[in-house]
Amino acid sequence: MEFRRLGRSNLQLAPLMFGGNVFGWTVDEATSHKLLDAFIDAGFNAVDTADVYSTWVEGHQGGESETIIGTWLKKRGGRDKVIIATKVGSDMGGGKKGLAPAYIRQAVEASLRRLQTDYIDLYQSHRDDESVAQTETMAVYADLVREGKIRVIGASNFSAERLASAEKAVAKGGPRYESLQPCYNLYDRWEYEGAVQDLCLREEIGVISYFSLASGFLTGKYRSKQDLGQSARGEDVEKYFDTRGTNILAALDQVAARYQVKPAQIALAWLLTRPGITAPIASATSLSQLETLTGAARLELDADAIKQLTTASDDLAHK
Repeated sequence: MEFRRLGRSNLQLAPLMFGGNVFGWTVDEATSHKLLDAFIDAGFNAVDTADVYSTWVEGHQGGESETIIGTWLKKRGGRDKVIIATKVGSDMGGGKKGLAPAYIRQAVEASLRRLQTDYIDLYQSHRDDESVAQTETMAVYADLVREGKIRVIGASNFSAERLASAEKAVAKGGPRYESLQPCYNLYDRWEYEGAVQDLCLREEIGVISYFSLASGFLTGKYRSKQDLGQSARGEDVEKYFDTRGTNILAALDQVAARYQVKPAQIALAWLLTRPGITAPIASATSLSQLETLTGAARLELDADAIKQLTTASDDLAHK
């Protein structure tokens, strides 16, 4: 399995990241630990989470996912063998949000406590914050790198314009955003392709896509709107049931049949052929699901398969 360098940093990622949004939400702690063990034992090395996971669950305050990862790290050991990526900036409630230096310092300490670690490998600005000068944000990140609390920084949900201006705001001798985390999959292509992709390629910014399976739609689990009740994420899938969505599913089915694998593996393998992509992020709630996802990283699509999938997805790709 070929590891990929994240941007210009010294982080080397296996070509799939485990999405930790499910930990403490649709997966309990014991199952989360089993999934993480299986993921690492399969040769992968990077886990993505955020401080805000999972505030959307009734009774949760945020930090649930980080806490579960932290108990796993403490139990398993081998911290230096795992890349932990987390995020700051989304609304945690009670005014806790944004990218102001004082808040970033508060948030990073909270994440370190929950993760039970001395450092975070990849610390990401979860959402842009135009109320704070980017020079201030980049300066505090530079301080945190010097202090050894974070190794590399990244951004998520940034426009090309704001990502470019962040490059210009880098503190002298300080870090730049080495990665971008956009929504990107066979259906949702408009946010990344175009100006953002061009910038990432030009500046060698690594890309770790989220919603890589379109909230499960690209697994083929949902074949009609009647299937939406199967999952806690079903309500996020309804928007994909249009002509383009069904055309994409049909293409996935055909290519999957040819390779004798599952549609989810084909959808992830397609992402790994796209310009600039370092590693898609995908979540699993069972060991069987995880086995499907990890199989995608070892799957090489031929030119005909890539063309068929891209063509099925091309219509209205850019809104």
